[in-house]
Amino acid sequence: LVNRLPEANLILLRHLFGVLHHIEQNSGVNQMNAFNLALCIAPNMLWLPSPTGPEEESRSTKKVALLVQFLIENSGEIFGGDIASLF
Repeated sequence: LVNRLPEANLILLRHLFGVLHHIEQNSGVNQMNAFNLALCIAPNMLWLPSPTGPEEESRSTKKVALLVQFLIENSGEIFGGDIASLF
């Protein structure tokens, strides 16, 4: 699925998740593991197209957070093992 994205989107995601993965690698010092990072960034990445009730928004945010957490934890496999070389 990632390989089907436009190149500009893929580059942006590689860099974003490269940074998030780097932060997560230092979670022993900064307390920002993949779960905490996902909770912080998920509401800003994807949202429902139209206003809904608080329950639906909460369910949607949780789903997006799980996706973001997965992408952070598996960024090397998803975006290429050389993701650290972006820095």
